[in-house]
Amino acid sequence: MKLSDALFNWLQMEIVSRMRPYDVAAKETLDFFAVILYEDHQLREVKALLSNEESYVITYELDGQQAQASFDRQHAEQLWHDIESNPKYNE
Repeated sequence: MKLSDALFNWLQMEIVSRMRPYDVAAKETLDFFAVILYEDHQLREVKALLSNEESYVITYELDGQQAQASFDRQHAEQLWHDIESNPKYNE
């Protein structure tokens, strides 16, 4: 999996996990993507912040250097909105 895809998938699950702390499947999926970032891409100290009204920034350490990636807020939050709008997941 490409780094940009792994970061985006991790971010989506980070958002879902924050908004649905009781959702065990979301936490397990977040952990899965965290392992990919750690083992496949050797990232450390991965953190996501809402940088402004329009984007999230993920900061991380790679080979001892700080790096970051930015993602559109609406795109990143879409999975959470989809889950919340589906009654099957809100019983």
